[in-house]
Amino acid sequence: MSILPEDTYQPPLPRKVKGAVLIITANNVQDLEFFYPYYRLIELGMRVDVATPTGRAFQGEHGMGLKTSHHLDDIKPNDYQLLYIPGGKAPGELKKHDTALRIVRRCVENGIPIAAFCHGPQVLAAAGVITGRTITCWPEIQREVEAAGATYVNRETVVDGQFITGRWPADLPVFMTHIMENIYAARGKSTQVA
Repeated sequence: MSILPEDTYQPPLPRKVKGAVLIITANNVQDLEFFYPYYRLIELGMRVDVATPTGRAFQGEHGMGLKTSHHLDDIKPNDYQLLYIPGGKAPGELKKHDTALRIVRRCVENGIPIAAFCHGPQVLAAAGVITGRTITCWPEIQREVEAAGATYVNRETVVDGQFITGRWPADLPVFMTHIMENIYAARGKSTQVA
C-alpha cells in the first residue's frame, strides 16, 4: 500500500506578497470550487488566508481539504483586497454564522471586491447586501437570491459593482479571469490577463 501525503499543498510565503485574499468556507465545500481559485491566487503571488467557523481542519465534498484554517472570529476584513466564497454545501453552513455575515457586510461597506461562486451567493443573500444587484449562481438558489432583492441571470459569470459571481464548475476559467482582472486593475496594471 502506498503512503498518501498528509495534506494538500501548503504554499511557502512568496518572497514579495502582492496582496491578500480571504476565502471563507466550511466543511462540504465543493473541492474544485475551492482549490482551483486557491491555487490560481497563490500563483499570482497573493497571500491566501482561509477562514472557517471552527478555525480548524475542513474537508470538501470529495475528500480534499486543509488541516488548518483561521477562525472567522479572528478575521479583520480590511486586511484583504478580495473576499472569495466558494460553493458546495459550505455556504449553507456559513449563512448561519453571524461572524461570516459580518465579514461580508464589512467588505461591502469598505468597497472590498467579493467573489461568490455556485452556492456562495447564499451568504450574500443572508447578509442582505445584494439588493438591486445582478447575480448569477447555482440555479437551485435562484429564489433565495431573488428574495434578497437581486436579479438572477443564468450566465457563466456576472460582474456588478464589487460583486463577481459565477454559476458552476465549468465556468471557473471565465470566473477566475474576472477575478484576476480585478486584482490587476487594483495593482494599476493592465486588466488583460494572459
